[in-house]
Amino acid sequence: MTSIPLFITGDHSCSYLDRETARSAFVHPAFRITPAIYAELLKHGFRRSGNDVYTPQCPQCSACIPVRIPVARFKPNRQQKRCRKKNADTQVVIKPAVFEPAHYDMYLRYQNSRHPDGSMARTGPEDYIDFLGSEWCDTLFAEFSIAGEPAAVAVIDRFAHAWSAVYTFFDPKFNAFSPGMYAVLWQIEEARKQQSEFLYLGYWIKNCRKMVYKSAYQPLQLYIEQEWREFSDYEEVDAT
Repeated sequence: MTSIPLFITGDHSCSYLDRETARSAFVHPAFRITPAIYAELLKHGFRRSGNDVYTPQCPQCSACIPVRIPVARFKPNRQQKRCRKKNADTQVVIKPAVFEPAHYDMYLRYQNSRHPDGSMARTGPEDYIDFLGSEWCDTLFAEFSIAGEPAAVAVIDRFAHAWSAVYTFFDPKFNAFSPGMYAVLWQIEEARKQQSEFLYLGYWIKNCRKMVYKSAYQPLQLYIEQEWREFSDYEEVDAT
């Protein structure tokens, strides 16, 4: 693989675990990232935020574990089957990753409902699109509509053999339809139709309520000690 320059951030408060400090390794901004290079970095636990590509580099903690779903093997559980049925009439339109006022307003409603004390609840239009979009990646916005009204947006990066779920937000008034869950289920199915091998879901954190939900999508693979392992194997080791 191409040699990639990294820089390490200083310590800062962890966004996921109380009383923990965090540190990240970022790809140097002078390095030119391409979709092919990022696809390889995904395999090694990296993620993007806007144009920035990073991986956790916390010296005292390894709680953030990259995860992915082998989409051909995915089997929905009972709750996920109910979610699919509930969204039988939900419509999906693929849009370019560009600013739309209606999406931005929905994003703010979502943040103020789910994370009212966070800085993202006060995100301006430019920071919003800079966070979700990318100048070098094949990114799309999947807009979900319920009864003719925009209900959710899933931000997705696409590669030759995989998809990456970047972020999903939704209008809180559609909570009853479990739009976050349905967005993941839809991405799994669409990635499978396009013969992609994996859907990357970012980081799974066992002791963080906001991140632990990802283990509901099985089979799940975890990137631990530089190799991808089955979640079931991790559970067996963790229980010993």
